Amino acid sequence: MTLRRVWTAAPLVAALLLAACGGGGPDTPRRAYEQQRAALQAAIADDPGDIARRVMLARVAIRLGDGVGAEAAVKGALGAGAKDAALRPLLARAYAMQGEGARALETLEGGPVIPEMMGEAAWVAGDVHLANGDLFAAREAYDRAVHELPRNSALWVDVARFREANADALGARDAVDYAIELDKANSAALAFKANLVRSGEGLEASLSWYADALKADPDNADALIDQAATLGDLGRYRDMLAALRHAATIVPRDPRLYYLQAVLAARAGRYALARSLLQRTRGELDEQPSFMLLSAVVELELGGEAVAATWADRLLAEQPHNFTARRILAAAEWADGDPDAAREALLPLVRRPDADSWSLILAARTAAELGRDMESADYMGRATALSPGEAVPFAIDDDYGLVAMAADAAPLDPAKAIPAIAADLASGNGARAIDRAVRLRDANRGVADAHILLGDAALAGGRFALAVEAYRAARAIDAGERTTLRLANALYRAGDAAGSGAAILALRDGQPSSIAADRLAGHLAMDLEHWDQAIGHFERVRRRIGDRDVVILRELARAWAAKGDDARALVLIDRAYRLQPLNAGIMEFYAGLLEKRGKAQAAADLRDKAAQIGR
Repeated sequence: MTLRRVWTAAPLVAALLLAACGGGGPDTPRRAYEQQRAALQAAIADDPGDIARRVMLARVAIRLGDGVGAEAAVKGALGAGAKDAALRPLLARAYAMQGEGARALETLEGGPVIPEMMGEAAWVAGDVHLANGDLFAAREAYDRAVHELPRNSALWVDVARFREANADALGARDAVDYAIELDKANSAALAFKANLVRSGEGLEASLSWYADALKADPDNADALIDQAATLGDLGRYRDMLAALRHAATIVPRDPRLYYLQAVLAARAGRYALARSLLQRTRGELDEQPSFMLLSAVVELELGGEAVAATWADRLLAEQPHNFTARRILAAAEWADGDPDAAREALLPLVRRPDADSWSLILAARTAAELGRDMESADYMGRATALSPGEAVPFAIDDDYGLVAMAADAAPLDPAKAIPAIAADLASGNGARAIDRAVRLRDANRGVADAHILLGDAALAGGRFALAVEAYRAARAIDAGERTTLRLANALYRAGDAAGSGAAILALRDGQPSSIAADRLAGHLAMDLEHWDQAIGHFERVRRRIGDRDVVILRELARAWAAKGDDARALVLIDRAYRLQPLNAGIMEFYAGLLEKRGKAQAAADLRDKAAQIGR
């Protein structure tokens, strides 16, 4: 549970804090608050009518993440004669911490609030609205809170969270930087800064911020868990486990602990253990996309095709363009004996010009199973040639005129502007699409997606320089895979191959877990004849996805052969050939290796087969 922050400006509260702390200097802020709680409870036992100490006890419970204890302390103060108007925001905070957002809002609206607590009341309302996804109401509430408490560091962290939820990455950075400026020891602010740096600059760059957050508060469970996830993505599994063990001493039942351990188990191929760990989350993470994806992978590996398909379906309902989930769904449906459902799952993939060979091969098999022989042959032909198919036009469900009119009436509403941009591009009106995207971008310069949308429109319209400019702006906000790969593609199409390669390598260095970055970096290394580097990149991909990608197997075989290790190359090209037995290029390379190993007849047979295919 995230530790909640509260307003502590009252002099009486500050005095109680100092008195409770004493002069001993405990090891961590959490232990300090635990000692304060014990001291306050003892004092209240001696004097049950001490309202001030009961209020302080409620605040300490909130700092410890104990919503139930906070509620009890507030109600104890009210029972001792405290005024409702003074404690209404604290009681609302206690309810919100227990997941009772509606009850928290009802409490705030149930009567007057004294002027000194108006800021905290607005703050609690903002947090509840943010948790409910009501960004408009959250904005209004946080604006009121900031007006009342302009220099509260903890409040500015929640403002940063709100801005991130609103896709305003630059605004979130500004808010959290101000929170740190106000309080350089604000562990929550430093941890949130780490998360923003992770998204914007990469995994390695975020580690120093997590370290600073944990230096300020070694018991910051959120920082420990996020740090552990980052270390895991960097492959530093021992360090990851150390962070998780520490977090488990603070929040032993936090479902994120089980999820991250399940990730480790799955990466080690221990899928039964991963399933057991996922089940221990007790449904608390079921709506998280990463949890759905891992659950789908684990169930598929354990033979639970129907369950895997259910998880993949749920994820696709949230993220229709998640291609990994779509491939898992197709594989699950195929393994479960439903080729029609597998074909349906694959269609959005195989209709793309950059469809991967695995999807094309499975699509060919499903089509053949359904008696669609010409369709099957087309997919297999594309997979065999390892070349893109025809581009699929944008699918426009609504009348173009109506879509355009809706966007003209509300040009800054993404829900209306984005379909209109797609419709403009589909109808060949690239200039109009770019104009719409520019207006949307200008109104949302802190939102990476606004720049990406402009880049996509510019790229589709052949304006490569504008696309590069837009993607660079997006990458300055979010240096993740989705922005960097777009930038690399735009640079390459603009004729800047060196810049494209530099972007890919920067992604690889910043996010070592990126399969796409390793794949592209491997191809760059092959072009430069840096065989060892190419092997390193492609082997990392292979460890993650297995022997199902013909291109990876072929390039690994080429690299090993170039290094003079024909034995390894032969094993790899044989696997590639078994995946695509009608690929003439693979057959020619295979034949050359067989010939070098003294198998002249087998090589000649392969060359004959390749020649017949090429006729």
